[in-house]
Amino acid sequence: MYQYPKQILTIEQQIQSYIDAGMEITSRENVEKALKSVGFYRLRGYSFHLYDNSAKKYIPGTKFDDIFQLYQFDQELSALIFSMISKIEVALRVRLVEALLVHGDALILQDSSIFKEKKMYWQNMSTIASEIARSNDVFIKHNFDNHEGEVPVWAVVEVLSFGTLSKIIKNLKTGTGSAYSILAANYQYISRKGNFANPSQKMFASWVQAVSVLRNMCAHNSRIYNRTIHTTPEILDADKVIPSPAHNGLYQILLAMKYLRSSDKEWTGFVTKLEALFQKNSSVISLAAMNFPADWKEHLSV
Repeated sequence: MYQYPKQILTIEQQIQSYIDAGMEITSRENVEKALKSVGFYRLRGYSFHLYDNSAKKYIPGTKFDDIFQLYQFDQELSALIFSMISKIEVALRVRLVEALLVHGDALILQDSSIFKEKKMYWQNMSTIASEIARSNDVFIKHNFDNHEGEVPVWAVVEVLSFGTLSKIIKNLKTGTGSAYSILAANYQYISRKGNFANPSQKMFASWVQAVSVLRNMCAHNSRIYNRTIHTTPEILDADKVIPSPAHNGLYQILLAMKYLRSSDKEWTGFVTKLEALFQKNSSVISLAAMNFPADWKEHLSV
């Protein structure tokens, strides 16, 4: 069996490693409580940018209290974002069903003719079948018991993951009067020429996919502060940062959330809460670490 070179540290050893590396600790008792409730390795993600690997020391002035505040900030940020994504997700499900019902068929998702790529259609159908079979929702059981197991589109859409919704939208046929054109009309934006425009399918799918990735990060308590996120939503020209950032980050996905917002009122409330959270933690956070430009509020506002 492979012998892993590093040993598990006890809480006492973890605290001592902080001290040896030059971290300032005001209350050993508070550090112990934090390590027992959050964990040494999770907190590490909030301090690595303050650690000099070559010297094996934290930069002078690094305080444990600040690291823990940064962790708490990330938790609050994640909860705020997840709440907003939930509203976006619910609205998207309603609007997708409304768009698909233009075909006048409750079982339209089983019709391959409305989709572009047939291989992708069957791959998606396999995923849809699995997600329906996993559901314990009473409305799914109702259709199993009373309608020969056929599940109408308005019920199917309620049990699909956000990622599966993205794949369905990405594969819809486009054109005047199509389900996609009806869906996209809910998400119009102002073009460079000052006209209302519907997002292209590629653009729209990139927004949904990016928001889906961020949703999963929030749902699984992953760190979102000071992190590169490897998915790239297509940003509107008016919101592009020049020069483009080397890596995609939280700001770019928040823009995608803005484009997919459930309503202007809900989004405005979200931005207000976001700004208040930033102000409350201004002593420990860096907007640049989240890819936020100086004029971020101008772009995130509606």
